[in-house]
Amino acid sequence: MAEHVAEHAAYPVGLRLSGRRVVVLGAGQVAQRRLPALIAAGADVLLISPSATPSVEAMADTGEIRWERRRYRPGDLDGAWYALISTDDPEANAVASQEAEDRRVWCVRSDDAEAATAWTPATGHSEGVTVAVLTGRDPRRSAAVRDAIVEGLRDGSIAAPHHRTRAQGVALVGGGPGDPDLITVRGRRLLAEADVVIADRLGPRDLLAELPPHVEVIDAAKIPYGRFMAQEAINNALIEHAKAGKAVVRLKGGDPFVFGRGMEEAQALAEAGIPCTIVPGISSTISVPGAAGIPVTHRGVAHEFTVVSGHVAPDDERSLVDWPSLAKLRGTLVVLMGVENSAAIAAKLIEHGRPADTPAAVVQEGTTATQRRVDATLATLGEAVRAEGVRPPAVIVIGDVVGVAAAATDRTDR
Repeated sequence: MAEHVAEHAAYPVGLRLSGRRVVVLGAGQVAQRRLPALIAAGADVLLISPSATPSVEAMADTGEIRWERRRYRPGDLDGAWYALISTDDPEANAVASQEAEDRRVWCVRSDDAEAATAWTPATGHSEGVTVAVLTGRDPRRSAAVRDAIVEGLRDGSIAAPHHRTRAQGVALVGGGPGDPDLITVRGRRLLAEADVVIADRLGPRDLLAELPPHVEVIDAAKIPYGRFMAQEAINNALIEHAKAGKAVVRLKGGDPFVFGRGMEEAQALAEAGIPCTIVPGISSTISVPGAAGIPVTHRGVAHEFTVVSGHVAPDDERSLVDWPSLAKLRGTLVVLMGVENSAAIAAKLIEHGRPADTPAAVVQEGTTATQRRVDATLATLGEAVRAEGVRPPAVIVIGDVVGVAAAATDRTDR
């Protein structure tokens, strides 16, 4: 009879074990892997084993499971809904398995899958979805299929839209420095679920091409704003689409809160009563220099790095940057949006004490296929930017770490 049953496929089912008794025999590596899922399911877990791994013992110490420090005895499965048998004693496993059969308790055996009445699938989770994969006698393939599905759900390559009513809201998503592979897993998943995407020019454009045809993509730079300021018009567009019941993603380059005006949008949404989800992004302040071989810190060279915006010239009364104080720092200075004012920034730093021969580099369109790096010194920075025709977006790095990177990579352009 057992052979005949084994020829048939297993019947998949989700067990609701909350508050129900589950007996685990053995407390080795198998139990250590399986217990967290049983605990997460709310099961009333009774562990029976004379010893346990440190991780399993910690679960007992914190009260997540009950542990009786002894060997299996007939009758231990009384009242159980589910059993996991994983001791190192084949004879005890066989007796316990027969007890499970007699008591009609679904039973998993780590030492003999064919003798078990249940198999444990390879499971994974993604935003409320549980993926469970069974391939019979090939657990490695089960795990590989599980991983592929979960990764697809997380990065959006497997589209799984919600069909029930969704809560109104907007996601402010940091798209990273430019390479579409550098968006966060959560950001990519939210993009895949969006009805409307309002995108900045510096967001990862390649990701927009992957969106389904029904998704409305709006270029934030082209939103008509009439009597409104551009930012106010963007805020209004976010609110209007969200109130229309659409899943809205505001896609920004880098991180929403690093010179991205993300907080202004979050505040506008809060005032309108629209829930807002913040999804951090990889900031170009660190990632772009890193992609060009420049560490913003390096042992024995720089113990600090400072990030400033250079979109306002140092002598402009609107500038909030204390350039004289920055000139006195010994660490790395990273300047965003500073291409146009690079010469004035360099001159101001030199004026207040930063050595003129301090290494500097400009990385244009970092992390993308068109990335290039131009090296200079603080004294020649402005001229190098002009002569090389550097255009935004570009990140300027000033400090001795630039010299360390140049020596390590032996290149000045990419």
